[in-house]
Amino acid sequence: MASKTILVTGGCGFIGHNFIDFIHTYTNWRVINVDILTYAGATNHPMSDRHILWQANIGDSITIRNILNQYRPNIIVNFAAETHVDRSIAKSQVFIDTNVVSTYNFIVEVQKYYEEVDPLVRFVHISTDEVFGDLELDEPGAFTEDSLYQPNNPYSATKAAGDHLIRAFQRTYGLPAILTNCSNNYGPYQFPEKFIPVIISKAMNDEQIPVYGKGANVRDWIYVEDHCSAIWDAAHGPIGERYNIGSSNEIDNLSLVKLILDRMGKPHSLISFVEDRKGHDLRYAMNSSKIRKELGWKPKTSFDKGLDITIEWYRNNSNWVNACKL
Repeated sequence: MASKTILVTGGCGFIGHNFIDFIHTYTNWRVINVDILTYAGATNHPMSDRHILWQANIGDSITIRNILNQYRPNIIVNFAAETHVDRSIAKSQVFIDTNVVSTYNFIVEVQKYYEEVDPLVRFVHISTDEVFGDLELDEPGAFTEDSLYQPNNPYSATKAAGDHLIRAFQRTYGLPAILTNCSNNYGPYQFPEKFIPVIISKAMNDEQIPVYGKGANVRDWIYVEDHCSAIWDAAHGPIGERYNIGSSNEIDNLSLVKLILDRMGKPHSLISFVEDRKGHDLRYAMNSSKIRKELGWKPKTSFDKGLDITIEWYRNNSNWVNACKL
């Protein structure tokens, strides 16, 4: 029997799925997985005493209240979100519904659970570096926990709204929250609409790989299991804190495509430049010195090793990629 219980929302999404793997691998905790199972959900974890899946919207207050009261989680981690920037530009309403309205409803229920059931519960809300806007390509430095919020697309604006709700409930009502903002993740089970899976899957099929603009935009990449370990550490750190999480693996998009093609033995002629994304952020970079210093966390996976693991996973799981509903 598991010693404690963790409630994971969005546990069928990319990072949530890997976080549940992390919990099952490194702890004996029971996982209650709440996921609405959108197009990007993967139900690969078998049901067991240690993994119970509820298909539900985090905005469904009655269902969430019942789940909280039934399973009495010690820790709650909220991954549930719409995350794809291009989809947010095309259809922003669903991002407002999920990342703002449903997130608000969920926060309210967590607050009630804290006040009425478990005063020791901890609530970790997962956010993104994109809430800080972007940096110039030649600008020194990186985002810190004190950087201003300057979101530049509907996705990042709705995630910023969720962050502000967390802060407001924490300050006003004492919500036992910890907020994390992470850089770009990569690794197994990432839905193949995202950049690195697109590169790998198209390269495997010798298809043209679309690169926005000139490919000069820079991102900081972290292997997903390293992110999961940071979340676990943050969940056991001081309540009321926030942490930036990154691996300092900055690389521009064009160089990243070439790097992956080289590792896969594919020609650079597969690269195809396309019209730039609207409002495309130039550069993200995360200063994660706070979580490293205060909690002793550090990433363990080098960028080269992480890419090799990821490429091999997509090669071995082409059926999963093909089955995804793009």
